[in-house]
Amino acid sequence: MTYLKDRYVNFFTDYGFKRLFGEEHNKDLLRDFLNELLKDEQGAIVDLTFF
Repeated sequence: MTYLKDRYVNFFTDYGFKRLFGEEHNKDLLRDFLNELLKDEQGAIVDLTFF
């Protein structure tokens, strides 16, 4: 019998942060996060490039 076990990632850890924001398909999340974080110091971030 197979069952699914819930798994959670703590986004306050290095692994969790990189897992959430460090992948190309989550680029919109990272851009929105940075724009909210840096809105007073910098203009809006329009695009990001991953290396």
